[in-house]
Parts: sequence; C-alpha cells; structure tokens
Amino acid sequence: MSFLKKIQNQPEGTRKIFLWIIIIILGFTFLFVWVQSLRQRLKGTQEQSVWKELRPPQFEEKIKNLPKIEVPEFPEISEEELKALEEELKILEEEAVKVKETQDE
Repeated sequence: MSFLKKIQNQPEGTRKIFLWIIIIILGFTFLFVWVQSLRQRLKGTQEQSVWKELRPPQFEEKIKNLPKIEVPEFPEISEEELKALEEELKILEEEAVKVKETQDE
C-alpha cells in the first residue's frame, strides 16, 4: 500500500492532525526563507545609500526659516470679574433653558 492510501484509510481526526502538521511545517519553512531573504536584502543595501535614494526633505532648515508667531498675552482677571462672569453665564444658561422649554411647548 502506498503512503497516500495509508493516510486515506486513517480516521478523519488523524487525517486532520496530519494535515495541520504539514501546514505548520510549510508555514515555518516559508517564514524561514522569507527572513533569510530579508536579511540578504538588508545586508545588500547600505543605510547611506537608502537615505540618499529617499532624499527626505530637510525639515530642520525649513523650521528655522519659519516666521515666529507672537501669542498675545491675556489680561489678568480679578476674582470679582471672574465671579461676575460666572453669574452672567448662569443667567444666560437659565434663559437658554427657558427658551428651549417654550419652543418645546
């Protein structure tokens, strides 16, 4: 009996295990070959030549040439002014709720 016939005569569970073992072995083989070819390609290219091929823009020089943006300073708000603003905000919120209630009716 040939090897293939022996496998075909096995129960289904045994055939599935055999199939998965073969798939795992093939997967590891392909992974090994891929890693080896990747290593060879990386050895073949030098970091300097890749950098020159890409020719990345010189951002550092462009950043130095950008105009400086001046941010205005905010004036100091006293405690009293802050409390007055909070009270006005509460009043506006209450009015907004009243308007919404009248619109819903």
